[in-house]
Amino acid sequence: MAMAVARPETLGAPVGLESALIQECRQGDPRAFARLVQVHERLVYGLAARLLGDAEEARDVSQEVFLQVFRTLGQFEGRSSLKTWIYRIAVNQCHNRRRWWQRRRRDRLVSLDVVTPAEEPRLSPESSPEQAYARREQSEALQRALRALPFRQRAVLLLREVEGLSCEQAAEALEVPVGTIKSRLSRARLALKQELEKSA
Repeated sequence: MAMAVARPETLGAPVGLESALIQECRQGDPRAFARLVQVHERLVYGLAARLLGDAEEARDVSQEVFLQVFRTLGQFEGRSSLKTWIYRIAVNQCHNRRRWWQRRRRDRLVSLDVVTPAEEPRLSPESSPEQAYARREQSEALQRALRALPFRQRAVLLLREVEGLSCEQAAEALEVPVGTIKSRLSRARLALKQELEKSA
């Protein structure tokens, strides 16, 4: 089942340019690291916002992600793409943040408006107010349904259906076997469908 969410723009550099950028970052070029952040920051923020359901927390996590990238880039071995490696860090940071909430028993009331304007479903200039309202309602229903899923199911669903990773890439990002990704994805799709039917 395909999710009714507009995919973000595909960002990234060709392999040769990415390797050069990584090398420049490792050599301590601050401009190179700024370019690396610029290329990946929207993807990281969008994933964190959808995983956490809170725009402010997503911004904080995004900063932590790139701080960790800066500190550990020397350990990146190139076995996966840089984007997949950064996604792995982002998912782990989000998971850690959620565990932090749970340990402190913080029952947060989150905003439905966690998707940045650039990531909202695009409407043509000819769209009527009724169509715009209907699309907004669908988007909010989807956000509620996503937040109702367990974290692991939400993560795999977002990586596959929104971020466009293959099962193999998602397996690398989540550090689980491909078979686990496929079974978890199947359960997540079914659970999402059931949540959406509740709000229909």
